[in-house]
Order: sequence, then C-alpha cells, then structure tokens
Amino acid sequence: MDEITHDKAETADDALVSSLIIRVGLRVRIARERKGIPRRVLSEISGVSPRYLAQLEAGDGNISIGLLQKIATALDHRIEWIMGDDDPWDADSLRMLKMYRAADTDTQKQVLQILNPDTLLVTHANRICLVGLRGAGKSTLGALAGNALGVPFVELNRKIEEQSGMAIAEVMALYGQEGYRKLEAQAINRIMETYDTMVLAVSGGIVAAPDTYNLLLNNFQTIWLKASPEEHMARVRAQGDERPMAGNPEAMEQLKLILANREILYGKATAQIDTSGKAVNASLSELLDVLKQRNFKPTAS
Repeated sequence: MDEITHDKAETADDALVSSLIIRVGLRVRIARERKGIPRRVLSEISGVSPRYLAQLEAGDGNISIGLLQKIATALDHRIEWIMGDDDPWDADSLRMLKMYRAADTDTQKQVLQILNPDTLLVTHANRICLVGLRGAGKSTLGALAGNALGVPFVELNRKIEEQSGMAIAEVMALYGQEGYRKLEAQAINRIMETYDTMVLAVSGGIVAAPDTYNLLLNNFQTIWLKASPEEHMARVRAQGDERPMAGNPEAMEQLKLILANREILYGKATAQIDTSGKAVNASLSELLDVLKQRNFKPTAS
C-alpha cells in the first residue's frame, strides 16, 4: 500500500515539473516574440545555446536556473515572472513597469525616491562608473576626466587581467562567461576597498549580471555614455577592429537589438550623456558638468 501511495506521489510531482517546464518555455517564447528577437539573437545576448533555447521553448528543456536567469535578463524580465503561477503580462507590477518606462526621467526619479527614500543618502558621490556599449567613449572620456579631476582612472578589464594573470580573451576561453563574471564581481569589490575617489570604466555587458550591476548602482555614481548604433560601430572600426562586421552582414541589426534590449538597464544609471556627433572635448565638458551637478568633490584616495 505504501509503495502505491509513493508511486502516486511521484506521478503527481512529475506532472507538476512537466507543467512548470511547459509554462516556462511558453513564456520565454512569448517574451521573445513580443520583443521581436530571433532565437539566434537571444542566444547571442544571453550566452545560452540555440539548442537549449529551442528545447526550452518546445517544453522539452529541463534548463538550469543559472541559464534561465541569463535568458530572463536578456529578455528584461524577472525570472520569477517567467516561473510564477500568475500571468506576468496581466500582473499589476508589469503595468506599473510599463508606465514607469513611458515616464520622463524626472518622473522616474521621483517614483524611485518615493519608493526608496534612502537612495539619495547612499554615500558614493566620489566614485564614478562609466557604463555603455563598446565605442561609447568610456575609456577615452574616463581617462580624460580622471586627468582633469586629478583622480585615478581604472578600466575594470585591466584589473581583471592583473587579478587573473592573463588576457581577457584567455579568461573567456578558459573560464567561460560565468567565470569571467565572477572575476568581474571580485575585481569591483577590490576596487571599492582600494578607492574612495575614482573614475571606473566597465564592459558593456556588465548590465547582464544583475548582482554585479546592482553593486555598481549602489556604490558608484553611474554615468551611461550612449551613442547611435552607427557611431558605436564606426568607432570600433576606427580602432582597427573589423571583427564586428567580419563575415556578419547582420551585425548592425544585431547591434541595434542589443542596444534596444539593454536600454532599460543602462537607463538605471544616475545620469546619461549622448556622445553621438560630438567632439571628445565637448563630451568631456558635459561629463565634468554632470559630475559637478552630482556634487563630485575630488579627495585623496
């Protein structure tokens, strides 16, 4: 009798798991289609293979929580929305999110201050972090701003290379994306222990690591350096790097999709500066003005 009861319990549990897998796959597919993202592009953004994505959307993939988190981040959805019982597209929280996204910057800041009044009390005014895609001007403007203010300028990838004893390409080849993200978080923690005043430039993909990005948002004044897709691509090629276009005629469309999908995440930054069509000195002057407005006061680090 006990064996029969046990078998029935296993059958019920299996049915619940199967139902969850099917629900998750359906929601991932709907979220992807709503954003107009081909599965191949979602694979590139999330780092999850097309085979896994196909299995997941078909309700056949028993995907790990780690991979599902990457997919959720790439789709700009919370993982609990994808896994939960409630329909995420009918939830009050999603309607609120849509209204928040449609609001202007001042309204968004007022909402954040009401919901989290302690935000403005965080003491990180003298740590500056520049975020944005490659080609936005983070390294160039970061170095110039550091020099103008008399404070250290640090590139996160250089710190990771010092920490690991190898080039970033070797880190990625040896440890993969997940290993790189762990080193990235460790490097940021070391930087915070070392510098009270500084300008930091980080990789464009750091926003895809929620915990690490929140670490930056909570401990730095983050400035989003943005540019048009065409200017991003032109600047990278001007640096002598033809890889973005090599053998990939859809590179520009993919870049536009990446920018569109990361826009909300980059938009969480304290401030933003559009460097499109501007001379370096003009963008630098704008950056220094923003820092002055944000009460940046260089001190000994």
